[in-house]
Amino acid sequence: MTKDELRKKYKLLRKQLTDSNIDELSIAIANRLLTMDIWEHAFYHLFLSIETQKEINTDHILNILSGKDKNIVISKSNFETLELTNYLLIDSTTIRLNDYGIPEPTDGIEIDDSKIDVVFVPLLAFDINGNRVGYGKGFYDGFLSKCKPETIKIGVSFFEAETKIEDIFENDVSLDYCVTPRKIYTFQSPEID
Repeated sequence: MTKDELRKKYKLLRKQLTDSNIDELSIAIANRLLTMDIWEHAFYHLFLSIETQKEINTDHILNILSGKDKNIVISKSNFETLELTNYLLIDSTTIRLNDYGIPEPTDGIEIDDSKIDVVFVPLLAFDINGNRVGYGKGFYDGFLSKCKPETIKIGVSFFEAETKIEDIFENDVSLDYCVTPRKIYTFQSPEID
């Protein structure tokens, strides 16, 4: 399927989820994440859930990170440049919904992309090769391409992998892992010539 076809399919599937479905599936994803060998790092980037899009409730992951005393990094979107600016989440951080319903920090301590060790990546769909489909603006592809090569990229999805996303572009950044309520997918990076 193409990215557009997958966006339509998974937006429709998400619409059918109830609030209790979302919470139950989000807890299952957080519990799977706890079994992974990813918790020795310092800086973790986490997206804050867009409730109107019925995204995974990342509060559960936020609680894990807080409990492990990690540096939590969240983003602010610039829709003119299609870039993310990253800020350290601290007790005094003020979060507001932007015009698109995305919860974002109003300001704070800016964190350079190169400091981030692990990124939890939002997505609508993914395939068995670690390719992902987001909302189509390219925010995360741009951001992930600026992170250091060893940054761990972990997608989180309510749904299982598709066989293949047909229209992958050169600038698309693939995942290292994707975690669903039922399974942890591990992807091998293609060998560099």
